[in-house]
Amino acid sequence: MSFVRGFGANLMEVLVNLIGGIALLLWGIRMVRTGVTRAFGAPIRKALARSAGNPVSALMTGFGFTAILQSSTATALITSSLAGRGYIPIAAALAIMLGADVGTTMVVQFFSLNIKWLSPVLIAIGVFMFLSSDESKRKALGRIAIGLGLMLLSLKLIVATSLPLRESEAVSVLMQPLTAEPILAVLIAAGITWLAHSSVAIVLLVMSMAALHVISMHLALALVIGANLGGALTPVVITLGSNAATRRIPTGNLIIRGVGCIIALAALPWLQPYLAILGGGTSHMVANFHTAFNLAIAIFFLPFVGVISRLVTRLVPDRTVEGENGTPKYLEDNTLGMPAEALASATRETLRMGDEVEKMLAGSIDVFKAGDAKTVKEIEQRDDIVDTLHEAIKLFVTRITESELDAGESKRAIEILTFTTNLEHIGDIVDKNLMDLATKKIKGRMSFSDEGMEELTTFHERVMANFKLSLNIFVSGDINLAKQLLRDKIDIRELEREYVDNHYQRVGAGRPESIESSSLHLDVLRDLKRINSHLTAVVYPILERAGELRPSRLSLEHD
Repeated sequence: MSFVRGFGANLMEVLVNLIGGIALLLWGIRMVRTGVTRAFGAPIRKALARSAGNPVSALMTGFGFTAILQSSTATALITSSLAGRGYIPIAAALAIMLGADVGTTMVVQFFSLNIKWLSPVLIAIGVFMFLSSDESKRKALGRIAIGLGLMLLSLKLIVATSLPLRESEAVSVLMQPLTAEPILAVLIAAGITWLAHSSVAIVLLVMSMAALHVISMHLALALVIGANLGGALTPVVITLGSNAATRRIPTGNLIIRGVGCIIALAALPWLQPYLAILGGGTSHMVANFHTAFNLAIAIFFLPFVGVISRLVTRLVPDRTVEGENGTPKYLEDNTLGMPAEALASATRETLRMGDEVEKMLAGSIDVFKAGDAKTVKEIEQRDDIVDTLHEAIKLFVTRITESELDAGESKRAIEILTFTTNLEHIGDIVDKNLMDLATKKIKGRMSFSDEGMEELTTFHERVMANFKLSLNIFVSGDINLAKQLLRDKIDIRELEREYVDNHYQRVGAGRPESIESSSLHLDVLRDLKRINSHLTAVVYPILERAGELRPSRLSLEHD
């Protein structure tokens, strides 16, 4: 009961304030990371890819960018994504991660300095930059300044809130088992770091608690080891659903850090005197240990990245999963903080969806010609893939729009959602309408006249040509191509009328094939024209922005 009474009202208030300070620290870290990725995300990816030729340069690149990003997890996800696409060899990616783990310690070193007075200055500058401009890069830089200011403010709050904990018997009782069982301390710190998704935040918290003597130095070092282990675990969990090449990088990094943590934990009783030799206060000792730990791992394991890459290739082999074609290839969560890049990824996935729909439409005419039931089944399976991709793209773009987008990015997001919806409708028309008609033709043993089949083939070819054109327009936004597609819509409409008239003439002439398949023939023409209308929808936002649309028709006076 005395233990319970130790947690009085005042102590509960302290703990609530402490949790609030930690939450503010995590939010500040997130703001900095988001600001950096939005302002410099594309250059960072390019530089990481270019550094792959040499392990030392890869390590230094990982170090530099993680010191800026303030998150080894962010670097791990970006590097894993590049490795998953084949842009970076596994060994080079592991070298980047070794540098990234050292780079993240520079953040801790920076905040171990007595610079908390900078907090209001950074917040004021950041808010001014964020509110004074609509330019996305300037707003991102303002976000970085606000995030840094919030991190410093949160550390002041944590320190002020933690002062009463030094005298709390209840806290001493809680910390006793962790001090006596460093392995337990490591596991708990790893779990908390995984939940927080930030080893920097946990190390800064440990550093503040150690500086106030709320926890012993021995326990602080064990908690830092655990934070490093948990920081390596986070990317592994996040990439579980990715392909094998992507998962190998965080897996290899976890193996390296796991071995390092075991060695450091075993050597912990002998390490503390050497930290004291380096000088500085308690918080500096924690920061120095964090840096020395990661630096030692980088130096020791850099020569063995090739061996480790072969090991993780065996541990995480490539596997072929039935139905894998329906799994998105380009929608990666780690790009969500960079709207421009995330929208580019969504565009690539949309083109992949378009390829599937194009194959469905291309195969549809063969069913009418040859009556192949097997092709009908293949088209049905492709429609399932199209539906899966459409749902994935829709959810991904919706998540992108949860971020602050500029006007151009917002319009692009709408264009992607609109185009994918039209593609999904086309897939349904092919699967549910054209294939039903084809099945009816096969079961009824009906046939088109030679002239009728030739007209359907020609009409289908025109629609297929417009399909390819619409995909090009979706990517390029070319105004001249958009005008061409809209003109083709008029031509398609006229061509349909011509072919309908031709069909009725054959029916009037008493052609048995035309009479028997009359309804079928007209329905195929109608559905192909509907498909073409969905394809043409891609041009309207492009021509509207260019002022090339009248309220009712295309403006051609300037042509």
